[in-house]
Amino acid sequence: MGGEAGCAAAVGAEGRVKSLGLVFEDERKGCYSSGETVAGHVLLEASEPVALRALRLEAQGRATAAWGPSAGPCASASASALAVFSEVEYLNVRLSLREPPAGEGIILLQPGKHEFPFRFQLPSEPLVTSFTGKYGSIQYCVRAVLERPKVPDQSVKRELQVVSHVDVNTPALLTPVLKTQEKMVGCWFFTSGPVSLSAKIERKGYCNGEAIPIYAEIENCSSRLIVPKAAIFQTQTYLASGKTKTIRHMVANVRGNHIASGSTDTWNGKTLKIPPVTPSILDCCIIRVDYSLAVYIHIPGAKKLMLELPLVIGTIPYNGFGSRNSSIASQFSMDMSWLTLTLPEQPEAPPNYADVVSEEEFSRHIPSYPQPPNCEGEVCCPMFACIQEFRFQPPPLYAEVDPHPSDVEETQPVSFIL
Repeated sequence: MGGEAGCAAAVGAEGRVKSLGLVFEDERKGCYSSGETVAGHVLLEASEPVALRALRLEAQGRATAAWGPSAGPCASASASALAVFSEVEYLNVRLSLREPPAGEGIILLQPGKHEFPFRFQLPSEPLVTSFTGKYGSIQYCVRAVLERPKVPDQSVKRELQVVSHVDVNTPALLTPVLKTQEKMVGCWFFTSGPVSLSAKIERKGYCNGEAIPIYAEIENCSSRLIVPKAAIFQTQTYLASGKTKTIRHMVANVRGNHIASGSTDTWNGKTLKIPPVTPSILDCCIIRVDYSLAVYIHIPGAKKLMLELPLVIGTIPYNGFGSRNSSIASQFSMDMSWLTLTLPEQPEAPPNYADVVSEEEFSRHIPSYPQPPNCEGEVCCPMFACIQEFRFQPPPLYAEVDPHPSDVEETQPVSFIL
């Protein structure tokens, strides 16, 4: 029980129950998803015989959004009416681990250590990812409750981390995102010229730890020195009692070089790494967590020019398949000026000439040339280039049909997203 200090609770002043603990079968498992099985043991150590009415296990999960000066648990009844509060339940499981036989009111446990195994399955419906924010939370927990006669119930609780997987390989999240905007710098008729910005990312979905390549074109026709920047913003939205609270903050940023008046700059894949953040939460009706990639220009003495590209932080990383599909989709969705920012696929090179001529034919057509004189120790004559006479047959016509097809046929399916 010494290793379970974080999950065990010392119980009661009666001295009969020495400790009550709860451990999971796999303590290394970081999180659970819908449909998975949660298993473990409730550990009870008694120093004397213990009488109990029941030992039960409860698993609960709910989303809660609340704010206001009286939203705390100790608020009075009149003040609670002024609080803003909403709650949604996602998990409610109750299991009986030990109960007395029929006709008997109590169970007597002998002194010593006792283990009570438990196992239950999470609902198959998608569960919302665990989250804790300023005005609400999405929490799951497992609790063991010990009911004893003449004394209050005793319990021990463990938090259960749940994640709702978001696969970034879906067609909607593989679609490139492109935006363009222009801003006139100055006021009234004292304008100094426009500043234009175009920004693009190759896909909408990324995961923690990935670096987002940013493609951008900035043109500065104003008379001011401008600075391009990019940042990832997290937006938390809470909905309770018909009211909304929104929190927005920056989680990562990168800065470009200064751009002088009359100059342009190009970001050909400038990277911005995603730090460890909560995945996007899009399936909860009272708490939502969104992300966006903002590419903006700081203009001295004027409001910044900003483009926001929608971003989804997923949990299943990009597997690389479909890169050609996203490339094709990007060519249809972007402006022609963006063709210079994309890397075209390398065409297949034609066969090497030496590969289509046999060694016998090669040796038969090589003319014999006299060996150069030994120049060691004396001045040699000027060097001349020896050009062989072209006696080979013309090379075969290059075709896409492989004259030596392989016996292994590719069976990987290919799909195109237009």
